[in-house]
Amino acid sequence: MAPAPRVRFAPSPTGYLHIGGARTALFNYLYAKRHGGVFILRIEDTDQERSTPESVKAILDGLTWLGIDWDEGPGKEGSAAPYFQTQRLDLYKKYVDQLIAEGKAYRCYCTREEIDARRAAVEKATGKPGTYKYEGTCRDRKDIPEGRTAVVRFRMPDGEGEVTFNDKVLGPITKAYSDLDDWVMMRADGIPLYNYGCVIDDHTMDINLVGRGQEHVNSTFPQLMLYKAFGWQPPEFAHFPLILGPDREKLSKRKHPEADVMLHKRNGVLPEALLNYVIRLGWSHGNDEVISREQMVEWFDFDHVGSTSGVWSPDKLMWLNQQWLKLLPPTVVAERLVEFLAAKGVQLKAGDPRLERVVMAFRERAKTLQEMVDMALKYFQHGVTLDEKAAAKHLTAESKPLLTQVREQVAALPQWSAAALDEVVKKVSEQASVGMGKVAQPVRVAVTGGTVSPGIGETLELLGREETLHRLDAALNRP
Repeated sequence: MAPAPRVRFAPSPTGYLHIGGARTALFNYLYAKRHGGVFILRIEDTDQERSTPESVKAILDGLTWLGIDWDEGPGKEGSAAPYFQTQRLDLYKKYVDQLIAEGKAYRCYCTREEIDARRAAVEKATGKPGTYKYEGTCRDRKDIPEGRTAVVRFRMPDGEGEVTFNDKVLGPITKAYSDLDDWVMMRADGIPLYNYGCVIDDHTMDINLVGRGQEHVNSTFPQLMLYKAFGWQPPEFAHFPLILGPDREKLSKRKHPEADVMLHKRNGVLPEALLNYVIRLGWSHGNDEVISREQMVEWFDFDHVGSTSGVWSPDKLMWLNQQWLKLLPPTVVAERLVEFLAAKGVQLKAGDPRLERVVMAFRERAKTLQEMVDMALKYFQHGVTLDEKAAAKHLTAESKPLLTQVREQVAALPQWSAAALDEVVKKVSEQASVGMGKVAQPVRVAVTGGTVSPGIGETLELLGREETLHRLDAALNRP
């Protein structure tokens, strides 16, 4: 029986949680949950300029908002702690010293300027940029040049050979030894580079499956050489397709603001919708479009992860968000409206019955929480600005008696409910022998300022008795 998966998400803090990173986290999280495994969050914070406390917080906040909860990681210490690479430097030194002692790694004293000069010479001679490979200048060096620091390089085996692994998404992939060079494992200041640090971390954390983006496929080969050098069993690998922007270039925050997970939160996108959209950018389950978290856990596997890049579609995200606005319990959506209303100066507490009325009134029309609040804002203000064209058409001498009757009858209602309010409009129209539109539209314009709103009963219920009467009076008192 296969061991339960131990999978990880290991982002580098850059000031925000990237959409691609969120999808990687989601895929790993779902795989762990489906197979009874453990999902570990590890922070690769060795870039001290960008790895600030604020950057780390941005990752934690993004995952928390999406509901991608980790079993072990920051704030949830387990046997694999610590979970920040800068707290694991002694571990990297221990293993690099072991490799040097075994002749499988060595200190390289070549300066960056020397390497750059040799690279430029090779590229000039061959006319092929990016083909330079380190020559092994320091492989057998015994002296320690005075005044020079040293990086540590992995010593590739001599002779012919190849590295192969069977990717759970892409299938078998092979690279010849001749395509690899003596790559740098550790900087002179003791900071591990990606290919070294992640192997030490994955091994010591008992990670048995590494799921990450396709941009890391080529990193797998030197990492596998490192596993071989230590005599360790490597994990399985799964590489996920890229996410492209609408311009078909790789999604990046510099070119594509939508790459930032929390931008979508600020725009009023629901986490359920964003997860639903992101998973469908690289995985499918038949023709299913609207997929719940429970279904994701039940259905997800790497068999249906695609190999081709997904293209970001704002329209598709908006469509899914609207579906989730309608699918989620109104109480849930109502709670999430509070902060958006507060940003507009409307202070309501979670549980206020008006919040749920807003959801019921606008969830068929709004695509985001922000749009819902924009539509509802006029219902929480005192008074309303009339659209003059609408007023000229509907607030006329002919409609004034009808408006007066509505005002008198709603004021006398013992219960302020949409059904009772609709009944008043219906009754007034029947008494005047006119269609309901002849009554409802003047009322709608009087209380909302325009000709479009939810049903007239819903509209008046949402406004409340006091505000409805105030606006009807203002319309009736127009010159």
